Amino acid sequence: MHLSPVESAAFKIRATGERARVIEVVSRQILTRATIASPPRHQGCWLADPSQDLLKAAVIERHSRSGRVGLGFVRGFGLRRGALASTVAHDSHNLVVVGVSDEEMTSAANTVIASGGGQAVVAGNQVLAHLPLPLAGLMSDLPLAEVSKRASALDDAARELGCSLPSPMMTVSFLALPVIPELRLTDHGLIDVALFKVVPLEA
Repeated sequence: MHLSPVESAAFKIRATGERARVIEVVSRQILTRATIASPPRHQGCWLADPSQDLLKAAVIERHSRSGRVGLGFVRGFGLRRGALASTVAHDSHNLVVVGVSDEEMTSAANTVIASGGGQAVVAGNQVLAHLPLPLAGLMSDLPLAEVSKRASALDDAARELGCSLPSPMMTVSFLALPVIPELRLTDHGLIDVALFKVVPLEA
């Protein structure tokens, strides 16, 4: 885990057009669908829009201090507020963040960074649930019962924020796996798995 705290500017998405490619998650599956949406704009940037079930997503490279951040949009989580973050993210295990606002995404990311890796759910400035994973950002040194308790608390906290998925953190962990169709997000950007290449966020 080689990553310094991030600032909210890392999550700003410059609006380059009217429509954006969107990763649509499928409940109880690791497949995604490639869809299109028109995100709202403010001061030249695209925003999340919970009314469209449209959240921001980011993948931050955490192994070599490259500074790479891939940005995109995801729908299917149902979050009305807050953000989720995880360093368990198959197969590269970078830091993946999904959220409604840049500030909440920053808070979730920095909560995980401060613990040397892990998973977190935040709302506003409040950390609702947190599972530290200080061993390579993947494993815990806590007793099994405590890990189980905290893992359940993460999913419960995500549901309190409106998430309708049965396993929210598991879904987050697969968003960056660029070998499963159709659309994924990596630290290099959006990947069209059928074409196996990076594609622009603008549709």
